[in-house]
Amino acid sequence: QNQKTKAQIERLLQDGRHGELRARLCCRLSFGTAGLRSAMGAGFCYINDLTVIQSTQGIYKYLERNFSDFKQRGFVVGYDTRGQVTSNCSSKKLAKLTAAVLLAKDVPVYFFSTYVPTPFVPYAVQQLGAVAGVMITASHNRKEDNGYKVYWENGAQITSPHDKEIIKCIEECVEPWNGSWNENLVDTSPLRQDPLKKICDSYMEDLTKICYHRELNVQSSLRFVHTSFHGVGHDYVQLAFRAFGFQPPIPVPEQKDPDPDFSTVRCPNPEEGESVLELSLRLAEKENAKVVVATDPDADRLAVAEQQENGSWKVFTGNELAALFGWWMFSCWKENCSPDADVKNVYMLATTVSSKILRAIALKEGFHFEETLPGFKWIGSRVKNLLDNGKEVLFAFEESIGFMCGTSVLDKDGVSAAVVIAEMATYLQGQSLSLAQKLLGIYETYGYHISKTSYFLCYDPATIKRIFERLRNWDGPQSYPQCCGAYSILHVRDVTMGYDSSQPDHQSVLPVSRSSQMITFTFQQGSVATLRTSGTEPKIKYYAEMCAQPGHRDRAVLEEELQKLVEALIENFLEPAKNGLTWRSA
Repeated sequence: QNQKTKAQIERLLQDGRHGELRARLCCRLSFGTAGLRSAMGAGFCYINDLTVIQSTQGIYKYLERNFSDFKQRGFVVGYDTRGQVTSNCSSKKLAKLTAAVLLAKDVPVYFFSTYVPTPFVPYAVQQLGAVAGVMITASHNRKEDNGYKVYWENGAQITSPHDKEIIKCIEECVEPWNGSWNENLVDTSPLRQDPLKKICDSYMEDLTKICYHRELNVQSSLRFVHTSFHGVGHDYVQLAFRAFGFQPPIPVPEQKDPDPDFSTVRCPNPEEGESVLELSLRLAEKENAKVVVATDPDADRLAVAEQQENGSWKVFTGNELAALFGWWMFSCWKENCSPDADVKNVYMLATTVSSKILRAIALKEGFHFEETLPGFKWIGSRVKNLLDNGKEVLFAFEESIGFMCGTSVLDKDGVSAAVVIAEMATYLQGQSLSLAQKLLGIYETYGYHISKTSYFLCYDPATIKRIFERLRNWDGPQSYPQCCGAYSILHVRDVTMGYDSSQPDHQSVLPVSRSSQMITFTFQQGSVATLRTSGTEPKIKYYAEMCAQPGHRDRAVLEEELQKLVEALIENFLEPAKNGLTWRSA
Protein backbone atom coordinates (compact mmCIF):
# COMPACT_ATOMS: atom_id res chain seq x y z
CA GLN A 1 0.00 0.00 0.00
CA ASN A 2 3.04 2.29 -0.06
CA GLN A 3 2.71 3.94 -3.48
CA LYS A 4 6.34 5.11 -3.58
CA THR A 5 7.94 1.69 -3.00
CA LYS A 6 5.39 0.10 -5.34
CA ALA A 7 6.40 2.62 -8.03
CA GLN A 8 10.10 1.77 -7.51
CA ILE A 9 9.44 -1.88 -8.37
CA GLU A 10 7.20 -0.98 -11.35
CA ARG A 11 9.90 1.34 -12.72
CA LEU A 12 12.57 -1.39 -12.48
CA LEU A 13 10.23 -3.75 -14.33
CA GLN A 14 9.49 -1.20 -17.08
CA ASP A 15 13.21 -0.49 -17.50
CA GLY A 16 13.98 -4.21 -17.80
CA ARG A 17 16.40 -4.11 -14.83
CA HIS A 18 15.89 -7.75 -13.96
CA GLY A 19 19.21 -8.13 -12.13
CA GLU A 20 18.26 -5.46 -9.63
CA LEU A 21 14.71 -6.83 -9.30
CA ARG A 22 16.18 -10.25 -8.52
CA ALA A 23 18.50 -8.73 -5.89
CA ARG A 24 15.61 -6.86 -4.25
CA LEU A 25 12.93 -9.55 -4.40
CA CYS A 26 14.64 -12.94 -4.21
CA CYS A 27 16.13 -12.79 -0.72
CA ARG A 28 14.79 -11.87 2.71
CA LEU A 29 16.29 -9.79 5.53
CA SER A 30 18.08 -11.85 8.20
CA PHE A 31 19.11 -11.07 11.76
CA GLY A 32 22.69 -9.80 12.15
CA THR A 33 24.55 -8.49 15.21
CA ALA A 34 21.96 -5.71 15.60
CA GLY A 35 18.70 -7.22 14.35
CA LEU A 36 17.44 -6.51 10.84
CA ARG A 37 19.27 -3.70 9.05
CA SER A 38 19.30 -2.60 5.42
CA ALA A 39 18.67 0.31 3.07
CA MET A 40 15.17 1.82 2.99
CA GLY A 41 13.36 1.14 -0.26
CA ALA A 42 11.37 -1.43 -2.19
CA GLY A 43 12.13 -5.15 -1.96
CA PHE A 44 12.10 -8.02 0.52
CA CYS A 45 15.73 -7.47 1.55
CA TYR A 46 15.13 -3.75 2.18
CA ILE A 47 13.54 -1.96 5.13
CA ASN A 48 10.07 -0.76 4.16
CA ASP A 49 6.43 -0.80 5.30
CA LEU A 50 5.83 -4.34 4.07
CA THR A 51 8.99 -6.00 5.45
CA VAL A 52 8.37 -4.37 8.84
CA ILE A 53 4.75 -5.63 8.84
CA GLN A 54 5.94 -9.13 7.87
CA SER A 55 8.65 -9.12 10.54
CA THR A 56 6.18 -8.03 13.22
CA GLN A 57 3.64 -10.66 12.17
CA GLY A 58 6.38 -13.29 12.53
CA ILE A 59 7.31 -11.95 15.96
CA TYR A 60 3.65 -11.95 17.02
CA LYS A 61 3.32 -15.58 15.98
CA TYR A 62 6.52 -16.57 17.83
CA LEU A 63 5.65 -14.68 21.02
CA GLU A 64 2.10 -16.06 21.04
CA ARG A 65 3.59 -19.57 21.03
CA ASN A 66 6.07 -18.79 23.79
CA PHE A 67 4.09 -16.63 26.23
CA SER A 68 0.62 -17.53 27.47
CA ASP A 69 0.44 -14.07 29.12
CA PHE A 70 1.53 -12.12 25.99
CA LYS A 71 -1.79 -10.23 25.85
CA GLN A 72 -1.51 -9.20 29.50
CA ARG A 73 2.16 -8.14 29.52
CA GLY A 74 2.36 -6.31 26.20
CA PHE A 75 5.12 -5.13 23.88
CA VAL A 76 7.36 -2.01 23.71
CA VAL A 77 7.94 0.03 20.51
CA GLY A 78 10.47 2.86 20.16
CA TYR A 79 11.98 4.71 17.20
CA ASP A 80 14.65 7.21 16.19
CA THR A 81 14.42 10.10 13.69
CA ARG A 82 15.51 8.52 10.40
CA GLY A 83 13.51 8.94 7.20
CA GLN A 84 13.59 8.80 3.42
CA VAL A 85 11.19 10.88 1.33
CA THR A 86 11.69 8.83 -1.86
CA SER A 87 10.31 5.69 -0.14
CA ASN A 88 7.80 7.50 2.09
CA CYS A 89 9.60 5.73 4.89
CA SER A 90 10.41 7.04 8.38
CA SER A 91 11.28 5.39 11.68
CA LYS A 92 8.11 6.76 13.27
CA LYS A 93 5.90 5.42 10.46
CA LEU A 94 7.56 1.99 10.65
CA ALA A 95 7.09 2.03 14.43
CA LYS A 96 3.38 2.83 13.96
CA LEU A 97 3.02 -0.13 11.59
CA THR A 98 4.85 -2.37 14.08
CA ALA A 99 2.37 -1.28 16.76
CA ALA A 100 -0.61 -1.69 14.38
CA VAL A 101 0.12 -5.38 13.73
CA LEU A 102 0.08 -6.07 17.48
CA LEU A 103 -2.80 -3.77 18.45
CA ALA A 104 -4.98 -5.36 15.75
CA LYS A 105 -4.32 -8.70 17.51
CA ASP A 106 -5.35 -7.24 20.91
CA VAL A 107 -1.79 -6.99 22.28
CA PRO A 108 -1.17 -3.99 24.60
CA VAL A 109 1.57 -1.80 23.12
CA TYR A 110 3.78 0.67 24.98
CA PHE A 111 4.42 3.11 22.12
CA PHE A 112 6.68 6.08 22.88
CA SER A 113 5.03 9.36 21.87
CA THR A 114 8.33 10.76 20.59
CA TYR A 115 11.78 9.56 19.55
CA VAL A 116 13.94 7.97 22.27
CA PRO A 117 17.48 6.64 22.68
CA THR A 118 17.77 2.95 21.79
CA PRO A 119 18.65 2.02 25.43
CA PHE A 120 15.16 3.19 26.52
CA VAL A 121 13.54 0.21 24.76
CA PRO A 122 15.41 -2.61 26.57
CA TYR A 123 15.08 -0.60 29.79
CA ALA A 124 11.31 -0.27 29.28
CA VAL A 125 10.92 -3.98 28.46
CA GLN A 126 12.33 -4.84 31.89
CA GLN A 127 10.65 -2.02 33.82
CA LEU A 128 7.19 -2.67 32.36
CA GLY A 129 7.45 -6.47 32.40
CA ALA A 130 6.76 -6.66 28.65
CA VAL A 131 7.48 -9.89 26.75
CA ALA A 132 9.61 -8.11 24.14
CA GLY A 133 10.30 -4.81 22.37
CA VAL A 134 11.38 -3.35 19.04
CA MET A 135 13.46 -0.26 18.32
CA ILE A 136 13.31 1.15 14.79
CA THR A 137 16.84 2.45 14.18
CA ALA A 138 19.94 1.99 12.06
CA SER A 139 22.10 3.56 14.78
CA HIS A 140 25.17 5.21 13.16
CA ASN A 141 24.72 3.71 9.67
CA ARG A 142 24.55 5.90 6.55
CA LYS A 143 21.39 7.97 6.08
CA GLU A 144 19.91 5.56 3.49
CA ASP A 145 19.61 2.75 6.06
CA ASN A 146 17.13 1.79 8.73
CA GLY A 147 16.71 -1.19 11.03
CA TYR A 148 14.53 -3.26 13.33
CA LYS A 149 16.16 -4.23 16.63
CA VAL A 150 14.39 -6.86 18.75
CA TYR A 151 14.70 -7.22 22.54
CA TRP A 152 13.55 -10.26 24.53
CA GLU A 153 11.79 -10.20 27.92
CA ASN A 154 15.18 -10.22 29.71
CA GLY A 155 15.99 -6.77 28.26
CA ALA A 156 18.77 -8.11 26.01
CA GLN A 157 18.77 -8.29 22.21
CA ILE A 158 17.56 -11.62 20.85
CA THR A 159 20.14 -14.33 20.20
CA SER A 160 19.91 -17.78 18.67
CA PRO A 161 17.63 -19.75 18.56
CA HIS A 162 15.03 -16.95 18.82
CA ASP A 163 16.28 -15.15 15.69
CA LYS A 164 16.14 -18.32 13.55
CA GLU A 165 12.68 -19.25 14.86
CA ILE A 166 11.32 -15.74 14.22
CA ILE A 167 12.58 -15.88 10.61
CA LYS A 168 10.67 -19.19 10.20
CA CYS A 169 7.53 -17.56 11.61
CA ILE A 170 7.94 -14.58 9.24
CA GLU A 171 8.07 -17.02 6.29
CA GLU A 172 4.80 -18.60 7.49
CA CYS A 173 2.79 -15.35 7.39
CA VAL A 174 4.02 -12.99 4.68
CA GLU A 175 0.55 -11.83 3.62
CA PRO A 176 -0.41 -8.74 5.70
CA TRP A 177 -3.31 -9.43 8.07
CA ASN A 178 -6.44 -7.30 8.44
CA GLY A 179 -5.44 -4.22 10.43
CA SER A 180 -1.69 -4.57 9.86
CA TRP A 181 -1.62 -1.54 7.52
CA ASN A 182 -3.62 0.67 9.92
CA GLU A 183 -0.91 2.96 11.27
CA ASN A 184 -3.58 5.18 12.90
CA LEU A 185 -4.33 2.44 15.46
CA VAL A 186 -1.69 3.92 17.79
CA ASP A 187 -3.82 7.08 18.03
CA THR A 188 -7.18 5.34 18.57
CA SER A 189 -6.63 1.99 20.32
CA PRO A 190 -7.29 1.83 24.08
CA LEU A 191 -4.56 -0.85 24.23
CA ARG A 192 -1.87 1.72 23.37
CA GLN A 193 -0.05 3.41 26.28
CA ASP A 194 2.67 6.08 26.18
CA PRO A 195 5.47 5.05 28.57
CA LEU A 196 7.64 8.13 27.91
CA LYS A 197 7.37 10.03 31.20
CA LYS A 198 7.43 6.95 33.43
CA ILE A 199 10.45 5.43 31.67
CA CYS A 200 12.39 8.70 31.38
CA ASP A 201 11.89 9.54 35.08
CA SER A 202 12.74 6.02 36.19
CA TYR A 203 15.82 5.84 33.92
CA MET A 204 17.21 9.12 35.28
CA GLU A 205 16.60 7.98 38.85
CA ASP A 206 18.33 4.62 38.22
CA LEU A 207 21.23 6.51 36.64
CA THR A 208 22.11 8.02 40.03
CA LYS A 209 23.06 4.51 41.27
CA ILE A 210 26.33 4.94 39.33
CA CYS A 211 26.86 8.57 40.48
CA TYR A 212 29.58 8.51 43.16
CA HIS A 213 30.77 12.13 43.44
CA ARG A 214 27.69 14.31 43.17
CA GLU A 215 29.15 17.00 45.47
CA LEU A 216 32.16 17.39 43.14
CA ASN A 217 29.88 17.52 40.08
CA VAL A 218 27.76 20.32 41.59
CA GLN A 219 30.86 22.47 42.25
CA SER A 220 32.72 21.54 39.05
CA SER A 221 34.13 24.31 36.85
CA LEU A 222 34.89 21.84 34.05
CA ARG A 223 32.90 22.57 30.90
CA PHE A 224 31.63 19.97 28.43
CA VAL A 225 30.38 20.13 24.85
CA HIS A 226 27.89 17.53 23.62
CA THR A 227 26.91 16.67 20.06
CA SER A 228 23.99 14.39 19.32
CA PHE A 229 24.94 13.95 15.64
CA HIS A 230 21.54 15.08 14.33
CA GLY A 231 19.92 12.26 16.30
CA VAL A 232 17.88 11.64 19.45
CA GLY A 233 20.44 12.30 22.20
CA HIS A 234 20.21 16.02 23.05
CA ASP A 235 17.29 16.15 25.50
CA TYR A 236 18.27 12.93 27.26
CA VAL A 237 21.95 13.80 27.76
CA GLN A 238 20.90 17.20 29.17
CA LEU A 239 18.64 15.40 31.70
CA ALA A 240 21.37 12.87 32.58
CA PHE A 241 23.88 15.65 33.37
CA ARG A 242 21.29 17.30 35.64
CA ALA A 243 20.65 13.96 37.38
CA PHE A 244 24.38 13.84 38.26
CA GLY A 245 24.34 17.42 39.58
CA PHE A 246 26.16 18.95 36.59
CA GLN A 247 25.32 22.03 34.65
CA PRO A 248 24.06 20.73 31.29
CA PRO A 249 26.70 20.39 28.55
CA ILE A 250 26.94 22.99 25.78
CA PRO A 251 25.15 21.59 22.70
CA VAL A 252 26.50 21.93 19.16
CA PRO A 253 23.68 24.06 17.69
CA GLU A 254 23.99 22.77 14.10
CA GLN A 255 23.75 19.12 15.28
CA LYS A 256 21.38 19.42 18.26
CA ASP A 257 18.08 18.76 16.47
CA PRO A 258 17.12 15.63 14.53
CA ASP A 259 17.95 15.68 10.82
CA PRO A 260 17.52 12.45 8.79
CA ASP A 261 19.98 13.79 6.20
CA PHE A 262 22.79 14.20 8.81
CA SER A 263 23.63 17.31 6.82
CA THR A 264 26.78 18.48 8.65
CA VAL A 265 28.72 15.18 8.67
CA ARG A 266 29.91 12.96 5.83
CA CYS A 267 28.81 9.95 7.89
CA PRO A 268 26.87 9.95 11.19
CA ASN A 269 29.34 7.71 13.02
CA PRO A 270 31.33 9.39 15.84
CA GLU A 271 33.72 6.40 15.69
CA GLU A 272 35.26 8.00 12.59
CA GLY A 273 37.07 10.44 14.90
CA GLU A 274 38.27 14.00 14.49
CA SER A 275 37.03 14.39 10.91
CA VAL A 276 33.37 14.08 11.98
CA LEU A 277 33.84 15.91 15.31
CA GLU A 278 35.01 19.14 13.67
CA LEU A 279 32.03 21.31 14.75
CA SER A 280 32.19 20.01 18.34
CA LEU A 281 35.93 20.66 18.70
CA ARG A 282 35.73 24.20 17.29
CA LEU A 283 32.81 25.03 19.63
CA ALA A 284 34.71 23.57 22.60
CA GLU A 285 37.73 25.77 21.83
CA LYS A 286 35.47 28.82 21.61
CA GLU A 287 33.70 27.96 24.89
CA ASN A 288 36.89 26.86 26.72
CA ALA A 289 35.43 23.36 27.24
CA LYS A 290 38.12 20.70 27.72
CA VAL A 291 35.99 17.61 27.04
CA VAL A 292 33.66 16.78 24.13
CA VAL A 293 31.14 13.94 24.39
CA ALA A 294 29.45 12.71 21.20
CA THR A 295 26.51 10.34 21.13
CA ASP A 296 25.68 8.61 17.85
CA PRO A 297 22.25 9.21 16.24
CA ASP A 298 20.38 6.68 18.41
CA ALA A 299 22.47 7.53 21.52
CA ASP A 300 23.71 4.03 22.27
CA ARG A 301 27.37 4.76 21.49
CA LEU A 302 29.74 7.38 22.88
CA ALA A 303 32.85 9.08 21.50
CA VAL A 304 35.02 11.30 23.72
CA ALA A 305 37.67 13.91 22.88
CA GLU A 306 39.84 15.86 25.32
CA GLN A 307 41.97 18.94 24.71
CA GLN A 308 45.62 18.38 25.57
CA GLU A 309 48.06 20.85 27.12
CA ASN A 310 49.49 21.78 23.70
CA GLY A 311 46.00 22.68 22.44
CA SER A 312 45.54 19.61 20.22
CA TRP A 313 42.64 17.18 20.70
CA LYS A 314 42.90 13.53 21.62
CA VAL A 315 39.95 11.46 20.37
CA PHE A 316 39.95 8.29 22.46
CA THR A 317 39.42 4.90 20.87
CA GLY A 318 36.76 2.56 22.23
CA ASN A 319 39.50 0.40 23.75
CA GLU A 320 41.10 3.40 25.49
CA LEU A 321 37.75 4.54 26.89
CA ALA A 322 37.16 0.98 28.14
CA ALA A 323 40.44 1.10 30.07
CA LEU A 324 39.25 4.32 31.75
CA PHE A 325 35.73 3.00 32.42
CA GLY A 326 37.07 -0.32 33.74
CA TRP A 327 39.47 1.42 36.15
CA TRP A 328 36.75 3.88 37.24
CA MET A 329 33.91 1.42 37.79
CA PHE A 330 36.15 -0.92 39.80
CA SER A 331 37.67 1.92 41.88
CA CYS A 332 34.18 3.25 42.70
CA TRP A 333 33.00 -0.26 43.61
CA LYS A 334 36.01 -0.77 45.90
CA GLU A 335 35.44 2.54 47.67
CA ASN A 336 31.70 2.00 48.14
CA CYS A 337 31.25 -1.77 48.60
CA SER A 338 30.19 -3.28 51.93
CA PRO A 339 32.99 -4.68 54.17
CA ASP A 340 31.95 -8.29 53.46
CA ALA A 341 31.73 -7.85 49.64
CA ASP A 342 33.68 -10.50 47.72
CA VAL A 343 35.72 -9.30 44.74
CA LYS A 344 35.42 -12.81 43.30
CA ASN A 345 31.70 -12.14 42.82
CA VAL A 346 32.43 -9.14 40.56
CA TYR A 347 32.48 -9.38 36.74
CA MET A 348 33.38 -7.30 33.69
CA LEU A 349 32.84 -8.39 30.09
CA ALA A 350 34.03 -7.54 26.59
CA THR A 351 33.53 -8.88 23.09
CA THR A 352 36.35 -11.06 21.80
CA VAL A 353 37.54 -8.48 19.22
CA SER A 354 37.91 -5.83 21.91
CA SER A 355 41.01 -4.95 23.97
CA LYS A 356 42.18 -7.40 26.64
CA ILE A 357 42.83 -4.51 29.08
CA LEU A 358 39.95 -5.59 31.36
CA ARG A 359 41.52 -9.04 31.56
CA ALA A 360 44.78 -7.45 32.75
CA ILE A 361 42.96 -5.33 35.37
CA ALA A 362 40.95 -8.39 36.51
CA LEU A 363 44.08 -10.53 36.93
CA LYS A 364 45.68 -7.92 39.18
CA GLU A 365 42.56 -6.90 41.15
CA GLY A 366 40.95 -10.32 41.57
CA PHE A 367 37.59 -9.94 39.82
CA HIS A 368 36.33 -12.04 36.89
CA PHE A 369 36.63 -11.13 33.22
CA GLU A 370 34.68 -12.87 30.44
CA GLU A 371 34.64 -12.62 26.65
CA THR A 372 31.67 -13.02 24.31
CA LEU A 373 31.15 -13.12 20.56
CA PRO A 374 31.01 -9.68 18.85
CA GLY A 375 27.73 -7.81 19.32
CA PHE A 376 26.07 -6.53 22.47
CA LYS A 377 23.32 -9.14 22.12
CA TRP A 378 25.81 -11.69 23.48
CA ILE A 379 26.94 -9.41 26.31
CA GLY A 380 23.37 -8.55 27.36
CA SER A 381 22.29 -12.21 27.57
CA ARG A 382 25.41 -13.24 29.50
CA VAL A 383 25.09 -10.32 31.95
CA LYS A 384 21.46 -11.28 32.65
CA ASN A 385 22.58 -14.85 33.30
CA LEU A 386 25.30 -13.66 35.72
CA LEU A 387 22.87 -11.36 37.57
CA ASP A 388 20.33 -14.19 37.88
CA ASN A 389 23.08 -16.25 39.53
CA GLY A 390 23.81 -13.59 42.14
CA LYS A 391 26.90 -12.07 40.48
CA GLU A 392 27.68 -8.35 40.33
CA VAL A 393 28.50 -6.90 36.90
CA LEU A 394 30.17 -3.48 36.90
CA PHE A 395 30.97 -2.82 33.26
CA ALA A 396 30.96 -4.31 29.75
CA PHE A 397 32.04 -2.99 26.37
CA GLU A 398 32.75 -3.53 22.69
CA GLU A 399 35.59 -1.69 20.97
CA SER A 400 33.22 0.11 18.58
CA ILE A 401 32.54 2.70 21.35
CA GLY A 402 29.73 0.69 22.96
CA PHE A 403 29.69 0.81 26.79
CA MET A 404 27.45 -0.56 29.53
CA CYS A 405 28.07 1.11 32.91
CA GLY A 406 26.06 -0.65 35.62
CA THR A 407 23.19 -3.01 34.80
CA SER A 408 20.06 -0.86 34.58
CA VAL A 409 20.21 -1.32 30.79
CA LEU A 410 21.45 -4.65 29.38
CA ASP A 411 22.72 -3.05 26.19
CA LYS A 412 25.21 -0.37 25.24
CA ASP A 413 24.15 3.09 26.38
CA GLY A 414 25.72 6.36 25.25
CA VAL A 415 23.60 8.51 27.59
CA SER A 416 24.85 6.90 30.80
CA ALA A 417 28.40 6.58 29.44
CA ALA A 418 28.50 10.33 28.65
CA VAL A 419 27.66 11.38 32.18
CA VAL A 420 29.97 8.78 33.79
CA ILE A 421 32.88 10.15 31.69
CA ALA A 422 31.93 13.67 32.83
CA GLU A 423 32.07 12.60 36.49
CA MET A 424 35.37 10.79 35.92
CA ALA A 425 36.92 13.87 34.25
CA THR A 426 35.68 16.06 37.13
CA TYR A 427 37.17 13.74 39.76
CA LEU A 428 40.50 13.56 37.89
CA GLN A 429 40.63 17.36 37.52
CA GLY A 430 40.56 17.51 41.34
CA GLN A 431 43.72 15.38 41.27
CA SER A 432 45.31 17.60 38.60
CA LEU A 433 45.02 14.82 36.04
CA SER A 434 43.48 14.69 32.58
CA LEU A 435 41.75 11.64 31.12
CA ALA A 436 44.76 11.08 28.82
CA GLN A 437 47.20 11.24 31.74
CA LYS A 438 45.13 8.77 33.74
CA LEU A 439 45.01 6.41 30.75
CA LEU A 440 48.83 6.32 30.71
CA GLY A 441 48.79 5.61 34.45
CA ILE A 442 46.41 2.68 33.89
CA TYR A 443 48.70 1.25 31.19
CA GLU A 444 51.75 1.61 33.43
CA THR A 445 49.94 -0.24 36.22
CA TYR A 446 48.36 -3.02 34.18
CA GLY A 447 50.50 -3.15 31.02
CA TYR A 448 50.26 -1.29 27.72
CA HIS A 449 47.46 -2.49 25.45
CA ILE A 450 47.89 -0.86 22.07
CA SER A 451 45.37 -1.64 19.36
CA LYS A 452 44.71 -0.81 15.74
CA THR A 453 41.23 -1.27 14.32
CA SER A 454 39.97 -0.37 10.88
CA TYR A 455 38.09 -1.80 7.91
CA PHE A 456 37.90 -2.27 4.17
CA LEU A 457 34.67 -1.85 2.22
CA CYS A 458 33.65 -4.79 0.06
CA TYR A 459 30.27 -4.87 -1.70
CA ASP A 460 30.73 -8.34 -3.23
CA PRO A 461 29.78 -11.23 -0.89
CA ALA A 462 31.58 -13.73 -3.16
CA THR A 463 34.89 -11.86 -2.72
CA ILE A 464 34.46 -11.82 1.06
CA LYS A 465 33.77 -15.56 1.07
CA ARG A 466 36.80 -16.22 -1.15
CA ILE A 467 39.11 -14.28 1.21
CA PHE A 468 38.05 -16.31 4.25
CA GLU A 469 37.96 -19.66 2.43
CA ARG A 470 41.57 -19.06 1.30
CA LEU A 471 42.58 -18.66 4.97
CA ARG A 472 40.83 -21.96 5.84
CA ASN A 473 42.54 -23.86 3.03
CA TRP A 474 45.99 -22.28 3.08
CA ASP A 475 48.36 -25.17 2.29
CA GLY A 476 45.62 -27.61 1.38
CA PRO A 477 42.08 -28.41 2.55
CA GLN A 478 41.26 -27.38 6.14
CA SER A 479 44.69 -25.95 6.93
CA TYR A 480 45.27 -22.49 8.36
CA PRO A 481 48.36 -20.27 7.88
CA GLN A 482 51.31 -20.93 10.19
CA CYS A 483 52.78 -17.49 9.63
CA CYS A 484 51.83 -14.06 8.30
CA GLY A 485 54.83 -12.56 6.55
CA ALA A 486 57.61 -12.63 9.15
CA TYR A 487 55.23 -13.31 12.07
CA SER A 488 54.77 -16.87 13.33
CA ILE A 489 51.26 -17.87 14.33
CA LEU A 490 50.81 -19.70 17.64
CA HIS A 491 47.04 -20.36 17.57
CA VAL A 492 44.08 -19.94 15.20
CA ARG A 493 40.44 -19.66 16.27
CA ASP A 494 37.70 -19.74 13.63
CA VAL A 495 34.30 -19.30 15.32
CA THR A 496 32.51 -19.52 11.97
CA MET A 497 33.62 -23.17 11.78
CA GLY A 498 33.82 -23.82 15.56
CA TYR A 499 37.60 -24.46 15.44
CA ASP A 500 40.24 -23.40 18.00
CA SER A 501 43.76 -24.83 17.79
CA SER A 502 44.53 -23.72 21.37
CA GLN A 503 41.92 -26.11 22.84
CA PRO A 504 42.82 -29.78 23.50
CA ASP A 505 39.86 -30.95 21.39
CA HIS A 506 40.28 -28.13 18.82
CA GLN A 507 36.67 -27.03 19.52
CA SER A 508 35.93 -23.30 19.97
CA VAL A 509 34.76 -22.37 23.49
CA LEU A 510 32.80 -19.43 22.05
CA PRO A 511 29.54 -20.48 20.32
CA VAL A 512 29.75 -21.30 16.62
CA SER A 513 28.46 -18.37 14.55
CA ARG A 514 27.99 -19.45 10.93
CA SER A 515 26.08 -16.32 9.92
CA SER A 516 29.29 -14.23 9.80
CA GLN A 517 32.99 -14.72 9.12
CA MET A 518 35.49 -14.40 11.98
CA ILE A 519 39.04 -15.77 12.34
CA THR A 520 41.45 -14.83 15.16
CA PHE A 521 45.24 -15.32 15.03
CA THR A 522 47.43 -15.36 18.15
CA PHE A 523 51.07 -14.66 17.26
CA GLN A 524 54.25 -15.94 18.90
CA GLN A 525 55.35 -12.41 19.84
CA GLY A 526 52.23 -11.84 21.98
CA SER A 527 49.88 -9.93 19.69
CA VAL A 528 46.37 -10.96 18.65
CA ALA A 529 44.61 -10.12 15.37
CA THR A 530 41.07 -10.80 14.19
CA LEU A 531 39.51 -10.54 10.74
CA ARG A 532 35.70 -10.47 10.61
CA THR A 533 32.78 -9.31 8.53
CA SER A 534 30.43 -6.66 9.88
CA GLY A 535 26.96 -7.77 10.89
CA THR A 536 25.43 -4.49 9.73
CA GLU A 537 27.55 -3.03 6.88
CA PRO A 538 29.52 -4.21 3.78
CA LYS A 539 32.84 -4.24 5.64
CA ILE A 540 35.75 -6.55 6.40
CA LYS A 541 37.05 -5.36 9.76
CA TYR A 542 40.46 -6.00 11.25
CA TYR A 543 41.47 -5.74 14.90
CA ALA A 544 45.03 -6.08 16.18
CA GLU A 545 46.43 -5.57 19.66
CA MET A 546 49.80 -5.73 21.42
CA CYS A 547 49.46 -6.68 25.09
CA ALA A 548 52.62 -5.84 27.06
CA GLN A 549 53.45 -6.82 30.62
CA PRO A 550 53.34 -4.11 33.34
CA GLY A 551 56.68 -2.30 33.44
CA HIS A 552 57.22 -2.35 29.65
CA ARG A 553 57.31 1.41 29.08
CA ASP A 554 58.61 1.86 25.55
CA ARG A 555 55.32 2.57 23.85
CA ALA A 556 56.95 3.67 20.57
CA VAL A 557 58.58 0.24 20.09
CA LEU A 558 55.24 -1.51 20.73
CA GLU A 559 53.42 0.77 18.28
CA GLU A 560 56.01 0.22 15.56
CA GLU A 561 55.81 -3.56 16.01
CA LEU A 562 51.99 -3.46 15.84
CA GLN A 563 52.03 -1.32 12.69
CA LYS A 564 54.33 -3.83 10.94
CA LEU A 565 52.04 -6.69 11.96
CA VAL A 566 48.95 -4.89 10.61
CA GLU A 567 50.72 -4.22 7.30
CA ALA A 568 51.65 -7.92 7.04
CA LEU A 569 48.07 -8.94 7.87
CA ILE A 570 46.60 -6.69 5.16
CA GLU A 571 49.17 -7.59 2.51
CA ASN A 572 49.17 -11.38 3.07
CA PHE A 573 45.63 -12.17 4.19
CA LEU A 574 43.34 -9.48 2.73
CA GLU A 575 45.22 -8.58 -0.50
CA PRO A 576 43.19 -5.36 -1.06
CA ALA A 577 44.51 -4.59 -4.57
CA LYS A 578 43.84 -8.08 -5.89
CA ASN A 579 40.40 -8.27 -4.22
CA GLY A 580 39.25 -4.72 -5.09
CA LEU A 581 38.83 -3.65 -1.44
CA THR A 582 38.40 0.03 -0.58
CA TRP A 583 40.26 1.16 2.53
CA ARG A 584 38.27 3.06 5.16
CA SER A 585 39.89 6.49 4.65
CA ALA A 586 39.32 6.34 0.90
